[in-house]
Amino acid sequence: MHGWFQKLLNPRISSSTQRDQKVKATTSLSYKPPSPEAAPSRAQKPPSALSSQQRWRRKYDLLVCHSLADSDAEEAIRLVSFLEASPRGLRCFLWQRDVCPGGAVFTEFCQAVHESHLQALLITPHFLQEEWCMYMMHQALAEGPMSSRLIPLIWNLSHAEYPPELRFYVYINLSRNADRGYSLINKTVLMRE
Repeated sequence: MHGWFQKLLNPRISSSTQRDQKVKATTSLSYKPPSPEAAPSRAQKPPSALSSQQRWRRKYDLLVCHSLADSDAEEAIRLVSFLEASPRGLRCFLWQRDVCPGGAVFTEFCQAVHESHLQALLITPHFLQEEWCMYMMHQALAEGPMSSRLIPLIWNLSHAEYPPELRFYVYINLSRNADRGYSLINKTVLMRE
């Protein structure tokens, strides 16, 4: 209709000029040069789980539970440092660092379990001997049995010593290659969020 109305108002325009105008109008409507942002790139990555809305529904990406033994605490700190460092940038709960002073330890821990997407249990011989750790393990299991929110990590522990309550969970053995294990934990957290 637009072309018919133009003909009515400007009858003197030559047919070649009209043809040029039509081509120009059609081209300007249908062709848009690609912008650098719009051009698909093979190097572009899919959206990260770290930027998903689901991530922000909980305060922590991962709760790391370990025994009070110095060697276990050091291993937990190494793990958390790896996961929180750039470019990973995960939000981890480590009880000796993140518990509110003066708060009830069990209450703080239960709250942290509830506010974490996943829980990692650093299971060592010391872990199995401490009632506190066994309580934490059972609390994490009670929060969501078979919910795929628990990541068992074994360190300096044989398969035979692995707790029977966790036999249906696949564990990550940090004793063999800690760096590879840390990367697997990071990958697991990103897949589950």
